Amino acid sequence: MSPAEQTCPGQDPTSSDPFFAQHYPEMPQEQYPQRSTMQTSEGPQDGMGNLRITEKGLKLEGDSEFLKPLYAKEIRSRPGNPLYFQSARNVTVNILNEKTKVLTRLVTGPQAVEAHSQKFEVKTLSGKLLFSADDNEVVVGAERLRVLGAEGTVFPKSIETPNVRADPFKELRLESPTRALVMEAPKGIEINAEAGSLKATCRTELRLESKDGEITLNSAKIKLPNLPQGSSSSAGSRQKIYELCVCPNGRLFLSQAGSSSTCQINTSVCL
Repeated sequence: MSPAEQTCPGQDPTSSDPFFAQHYPEMPQEQYPQRSTMQTSEGPQDGMGNLRITEKGLKLEGDSEFLKPLYAKEIRSRPGNPLYFQSARNVTVNILNEKTKVLTRLVTGPQAVEAHSQKFEVKTLSGKLLFSADDNEVVVGAERLRVLGAEGTVFPKSIETPNVRADPFKELRLESPTRALVMEAPKGIEINAEAGSLKATCRTELRLESKDGEITLNSAKIKLPNLPQGSSSSAGSRQKIYELCVCPNGRLFLSQAGSSSTCQINTSVCL
């Protein structure tokens, strides 16, 4: 009997027989291709357990756990059902380029949600920009930005906006506790309180300055209750009528009115 007739059908004659290893060392391996087949003893033959092979790809039923990376073009849930990603620490989504360099990263962890990218944008379904942020600026594209905190909003640096207003029947306060508060506009600044009063308070000096124009106080009543008063003459009238005087440096003071101007008598107030 020849050596080939001594093998069983389906057995690879080069696998363990020393005779073949000695007399046929250069036998091409293509004649005996290796095959592997994995089947389940129970259930259908189109998958394993909750995993099914369909025409559109793999279909997984129930909860699943992946211990190593999962590569897929698209991951979606059954129509009408939500898709959950659950992790004991965090869930990270990376967008890579052709050199496997991370371009965009989204990390949802136990303490915070972090987004790393060149630019972050939030848009409506119609494509309207609501919010964007990059290294140069943060843009709020909504029609109105509401701040609901009891202490308001703190801006360490400047803010640029066409309109600052409070909610109806609420007070609007612009305050700088330890530094200066500067409002600038190339065409003008309008401060309007339609249903209430306007109050400006400072510790040292309050200046109203116009370089090329004028300052207009348009009101039926203008009160300056704490102006200094010049010395009054004991022989003069006791009537409470005063003359408003202006010093050369612009300081205002009151002088008791007489038959003629009394401002010159009280010039010591201007010193």
